[in-house]
Amino acid sequence: MTSHLHDDISALSTGELYRYGSEALDGKRYADAHRFLQAAVDRDRIPEYLSQLALAIALHIGNVNHAAALCQEALRNEPKNPEHYLRLGMVFLLARRRKEAMRMLQLGLRTGKHPQITRLLNQLGHRKRPVLPFLSRANPLNKYLGKLRSRISARG
Repeated sequence: MTSHLHDDISALSTGELYRYGSEALDGKRYADAHRFLQAAVDRDRIPEYLSQLALAIALHIGNVNHAAALCQEALRNEPKNPEHYLRLGMVFLLARRRKEAMRMLQLGLRTGKHPQITRLLNQLGHRKRPVLPFLSRANPLNKYLGKLRSRISARG
């Protein structure tokens, strides 16, 4: 991408703004991604643009509440698009909201197969139910018994 694109983004089409923003996001150039995608959304609030912008915002400035709201808007308009669930899941992971992230990713898989969602869920792993469900997961007894259960099942 040449520097003149950075100087005058108003000369670019909405589709070009989205493409450049997505390329910048893939290249981990989050400030550029944010700028291009924001310009695209300012022109046209297409759900795909919204959820991509949400991810850029979360990664660039860390405003996960605004990012989550954008993803949720995209989901309201396109509830069967697994990309929106993936991006919202990633936003929740950035916010350290693992439980909500897992839920979004699982909902995304219900809309159809998605290799990236499957890969991310496998990386995150699956937590078993607490040994004593009437106690919180953080209870020391549950922690100890959970570790013991893991050791025993790993041997078997």
